[in-house]
Amino acid sequence: MSNPLQVLTVPTAPYPDQRPSTSGLRKKVFVFQSRRNYLHNFIQSIFSSIDLRDRQGSTMVVGGDGRFFNQTAIDVIVQMAAANGVGRLIIGHHGLMSTPAISCVIRKYKAIGGIILSASHNPGGPDGDFGIRFNTANGGPAKEDVTNKIFQISRTIEEFAICPGLRVDLTTLGKQTFDLENKFKPFTVEIVDSVESYANLLRNIFDFAALKELLSGENHIKIRLDAMHGVVGPYVKKILCEELGCPANSAINCVPLEDFGGHHPDPNLTYAADLVDSMKDGQYDFGAAFGGDGDRNMILGKHGFFVTPSDSVAVIADNIFCIPYFQHTGVRGFARSMPTSTALDRVAKATKIELYETPTGWKFFGNLMDAGRLSLCGEEHFGTGGDHIREKDGLWAVLAWLSILATRRQSVEDILRDHWRKYGRNYFTRYDYENVDVDAACEMMEDLEIMIADKSFVKQRFAVEDKIYQVEKADNFEYTDPVDSTISRNQGLRIIFSDGSRIIYRLSGTGSSGATVRIYIDSYEKELIFEDTQVMLASLATIALKISQLHHRTGLSGPSLIT
Repeated sequence: MSNPLQVLTVPTAPYPDQRPSTSGLRKKVFVFQSRRNYLHNFIQSIFSSIDLRDRQGSTMVVGGDGRFFNQTAIDVIVQMAAANGVGRLIIGHHGLMSTPAISCVIRKYKAIGGIILSASHNPGGPDGDFGIRFNTANGGPAKEDVTNKIFQISRTIEEFAICPGLRVDLTTLGKQTFDLENKFKPFTVEIVDSVESYANLLRNIFDFAALKELLSGENHIKIRLDAMHGVVGPYVKKILCEELGCPANSAINCVPLEDFGGHHPDPNLTYAADLVDSMKDGQYDFGAAFGGDGDRNMILGKHGFFVTPSDSVAVIADNIFCIPYFQHTGVRGFARSMPTSTALDRVAKATKIELYETPTGWKFFGNLMDAGRLSLCGEEHFGTGGDHIREKDGLWAVLAWLSILATRRQSVEDILRDHWRKYGRNYFTRYDYENVDVDAACEMMEDLEIMIADKSFVKQRFAVEDKIYQVEKADNFEYTDPVDSTISRNQGLRIIFSDGSRIIYRLSGTGSSGATVRIYIDSYEKELIFEDTQVMLASLATIALKISQLHHRTGLSGPSLIT
């Protein structure tokens, strides 16, 4: 019998910059590597935020998107979980688990929460980003009261508990048990095939027989799926290729890599350019790309026909009963984040289903789902999901689209055109100005808010060539949660014009350096005009830049990314 493993209490000093944003704590890898105990402090702050009585003997889930530093972080989390009284850790094979799968596994095993190691769609590798996020027992991102508590603990932390001699084997499926010298024992680590748990969940949502017929039957369609060397590759291979019969060469970049093959694992037209190019010649009927941790998705039709995320959630809503799960559960509500186009609102109005407009961040959707008020939701940054878990879910969105194709037997483009004929079309785009000087960005937003808050701003008219836009409403978006009445303020500056067009300005908090200023432009046309989105929105873009004086205030000549 080997001696019980020693548990140590190690003195440490706090860091002032460990405030988790919507997507957890994100920093450059070198910050975690070079600052003494930086990782340990934050992990201890997570554990200390959970009452000892809840923590003792509890189950927690750990997994990540496979980016550089993932393995190192898991080793530390395992050693600290043991020392902090956690009874069992469930970890994905090789430490890999997609964000949707982590949500699924937390819920399946009734864990008290999970730690997600990912910087989502941000670049990986030694020079890239790393992130840590805590999800609570519902499987969704921690709410603000929890993240605030973690932050407060991180600012005053004096010590952390660790079991340095504990070594776990992430390569072997099954249970590993460890004897500790403290009163919390034994400590169990269970390495699981997270693909299987998640695949089982999807089998209960979609008609796999109909999808198999669509993808490998007599008149099957040809598809192209790009996992962008993120964590979702093994899920795509197992579920779409092995189970649903797609040819193996339908799925590309399916091996998770620490640096995502040197690419930016963000599934949009800029970073998934390889997929877009491969779709152009028309040999594929359907294409999709996934984000690094598997929560985001981009949908393309034949010849690279692009479906905006705002349109994607609206089309799924309008065809929701193509998915068997919703035939059984019914539809309780739709929701979108405030910057997302109002395309979903029109479907909600026509179907008389409640629509919620929330701040950006999946936790707001999760709260509505937990209260039984929400079935389907989406946000413009390539996120779509249902109430089967409490995260956005890229693979679920792709199977939702394929279910619609299997039922309607139309092309992606024809489905969209039918949708626009029925509801009109929202032209929508987002301009990202990245790595902006933080002070300059904050000052610009403050001045902009003062300007739009002035009573004289409403009714102002802006003319660009032959188009005139009149301001109907302008505010800083505020959300009162209908479930618990919590109020979220300062969620983005909105200018809404009398024709329903909108300009929205937000400072994003999910980058690891500098500030990102996002400008969202949304314009509604009742009559179908098949014109390029950027051409349609040029007038509003000119107004957005004129009002904000963004180029002058930031010194930038143009956005670093347009989606």
